[in-house]
Amino acid sequence: MPQTQKQSHYPDPVRHQAIESRTLAVVVDNEPGVLARVVGLFSGRGYNIDSLTVTETEHEKHISRITIQTQGTPMVIEQIKNQLERLVPVHRVRDLTLAGNSIEREMALVKVAGKGEKRIEALRLAEILKAEVIDASTEHFVFEFTGPSVDVERFIKIMTELGLVEVSRTGIAAITRGAGGL
Repeated sequence: MPQTQKQSHYPDPVRHQAIESRTLAVVVDNEPGVLARVVGLFSGRGYNIDSLTVTETEHEKHISRITIQTQGTPMVIEQIKNQLERLVPVHRVRDLTLAGNSIEREMALVKVAGKGEKRIEALRLAEILKAEVIDASTEHFVFEFTGPSVDVERFIKIMTELGLVEVSRTGIAAITRGAGGL
């Protein structure tokens, strides 16, 4: 006798959740090993980090802020936040994407080499896109470009066609608008 598959009238909500990109702000004690524990939480569970920035933000209290951009379903993101909150040196975790009113910026140093028309075009486009020349010779430019990650990607793509040599990116820095803080 063939086995019949049990059908449900209710769709599995996990199966239909879309993958989302989220930016998390994590306030932690600035002490050795904290970053390793946070990153270890991600790698140990198979979560990816798309962008990571960290710096001490309150020197007197030895508090640091880690800004992490990751991807997952809303359920996975909720798991990540809950697991981060359980780590001992973590004070607060905030999903800046859900806060809805946040500002995200990234800075890139972009080296472009070329001569003649490509050199002139790279300089012209960089000026239009408001990139700053921070180093130059007769054969190259190093541009500093700051903006949302999509704009950084666009700038890099444009410069690829004009002689891109090297890129160094900071990762995302993000903050909520308004008078309140973390």
